[in-house]
Amino acid sequence: MDTATPSRSAASSGVITALLSVAGLVVALQTTLVVPLLPDLPELLDVTAGDVGWLITITLLTGAVATPIVSRMADMYGKRRMMVLSLSMMVAGALIAAIGGDYLFVLIGRGLQGFSSSLIPVAMAVLRDVLPREKVAGAVALTSSTMGIGGALGMPAAGALYDNFGWTSVFWVSAAVGTLLTLGILLVVPASATGTRGRFDILGALLLSLALTALLLGISKGPAWGWSSAQTVACFVAAIVIAGVFVPYQLRVKAPMVDLRVSARRTVLLANLAGLFIGFSAYASLLATTQQLQLPEITGFGFGLSAATAGLCMIPGSVAMILTSPVAGRLTMRFGGRFTLTLGTLVMTAAYLFRITWDDTVVLIVIGAAMVSIGNALAYATLPALIMGAVPVTDTAAANGLNSLLRTIGMSSMSAVVAALLASITIEAAGATFPAHGAIIVIFVIAGSSTFVATLCAVLLPKHQPVRTTPVVDAIEAA
Repeated sequence: MDTATPSRSAASSGVITALLSVAGLVVALQTTLVVPLLPDLPELLDVTAGDVGWLITITLLTGAVATPIVSRMADMYGKRRMMVLSLSMMVAGALIAAIGGDYLFVLIGRGLQGFSSSLIPVAMAVLRDVLPREKVAGAVALTSSTMGIGGALGMPAAGALYDNFGWTSVFWVSAAVGTLLTLGILLVVPASATGTRGRFDILGALLLSLALTALLLGISKGPAWGWSSAQTVACFVAAIVIAGVFVPYQLRVKAPMVDLRVSARRTVLLANLAGLFIGFSAYASLLATTQQLQLPEITGFGFGLSAATAGLCMIPGSVAMILTSPVAGRLTMRFGGRFTLTLGTLVMTAAYLFRITWDDTVVLIVIGAAMVSIGNALAYATLPALIMGAVPVTDTAAANGLNSLLRTIGMSSMSAVVAALLASITIEAAGATFPAHGAIIVIFVIAGSSTFVATLCAVLLPKHQPVRTTPVVDAIEAA
């Protein structure tokens, strides 16, 4: 592990928070980096549309596998070290994709870029370690919100780069930003003074990786392969079997990959379940909104906007997240995580009710999407604070990594649900088949139901959950 003692004098709280918030923004951008390119990539790379779909899937898979493993290693060997490792993999992936120029190199590059997902839970742990106690909640809230902001800004930004400088420019910019961010972390973020003892659980990491790969492969490819196809069923069966081996092994091993006993604590368990349902719900707004805005007007409910313009319509939601994040931090500090999480999930539920009822103008759609973003900001800002207040300081990154993983699984599941509904509930217009308005409505009904379940999880949390994050530096000074 890193051996240097963290010091608040190494950098101001504001500088560290700003840098790690930028890190959250950069990580979120990786998820939407190639979305504007998807229609043209089959021709550019001389592959099929199905092959291009793997450029999204591979990033998802590597991110899901890397997040819990890198987070656990951060608790053991040093958080700054693992942040640099994650960013280095992202930069290497961007360079491979840009320089290689063909499908295989882009696929490998996108896989390596998925490692950036592990940066966020480690960044949350760093904030707990080095910031004064009273600033942790606000900093966590801001860093959490940047993930949603980056996801919304990614499409118009990548589209502008592609239109003006070609598709490789998207990867060159990603590599440049990642390099600058790495240097900033080395200069600003102090090395960790904490670390868990014991050997890294290699077998547990392998079993978890196999289980997650099988599960997410089945979820992401189910719509294309068919939910009852041999490939999809085999993936889900494999995930269940491997999980059946993984769980009892983790309960026996001395230094487990995932501490299931800590994860079973009431606050941690309910926060993780809420994260799963919130991740599932929140992704519906992004996917369905851009879909409806881009559908042609002949459908009777679409608006015929370009992908870039539809992406710009998501910016008000991003601004709403920025404005909401400091409010979320103050609410959490004053009233506790239970109150703020419940408020966030209720706002999301109300937002989806609004979206089901009013969506006949672009303005109403933008307002509804912004309402979802506000609730999402409140909820996402609270989850890390709840978890950090309920786990030992030496398990912070790993615990947040598990929560981040569950949110990813929720998002992946919603992506599959959206794809299935848009393909199955259709209308005919001008001799072509399009998703029907009913598909959008069903998506929002499912999303609103999911946030209501998350509300129940929040209500079942202990009545008062103030942020109990004790920075490592305070512990050192007290000793």
